[in-house]
Amino acid sequence: MKTVLCYGDSLTWGYNAVGPSRHALADRWPSVLQAALGEGVQVIAEGLNGRTTAFDDDLAGEDRNGARTLPTLLGTHSPLDLIVIMLGSNDMKPWIHGNPLAAKQGMARLVKIVRGHAYPLDAEAPEILLVSPPPVSRTENAEFAGMFAGGDAASRELAGMYSELADEVGCGFFDAGSVAETTPLDGVHLDAENTRRIGEALAPVVRVMLGLR
Repeated sequence: MKTVLCYGDSLTWGYNAVGPSRHALADRWPSVLQAALGEGVQVIAEGLNGRTTAFDDDLAGEDRNGARTLPTLLGTHSPLDLIVIMLGSNDMKPWIHGNPLAAKQGMARLVKIVRGHAYPLDAEAPEILLVSPPPVSRTENAEFAGMFAGGDAASRELAGMYSELADEVGCGFFDAGSVAETTPLDGVHLDAENTRRIGEALAPVVRVMLGLR
């Protein structure tokens, strides 16, 4: 049995701008990935609304700093064969950074955490797949437009920066913006069709990284 951990934010959690609500379990991209990979692989979804790569955001009761919560989850779900990390959208908020370079550095910090963690029973560190989220888009939703002011331009740089990082540190890379786009309802989240597209597109990439036929 292979084990894959999907580490992300509201796009992984399954936030639905309609309502707002949460997408049905079957429509969330980790569930779609699980269905595509079959019974020989266990896909674990660890998505949290508002999670950043490595920066504090105290506007919620949960710890949104991805670098701080990751070690606990690595120990919780060990042994792992692969971790898929899709973060960066929330780094685009002006009070976080709004800077794609900061998001790249945050992702680099997560890679170091994965590779340097002391896993239970001396398990080996998993392979890493970095995923750049679909870019933030323009929206008439005033709250989200203000919350992600400037994010539509800045987030378009994430794919190139994450691709460079993956080459630098020897990780896998996938651009989710190549198969999905955010909904104009809030400019940030995904409708059911687009979140399913990510799961479907990741399946062959994950198969290769797991050494599956």
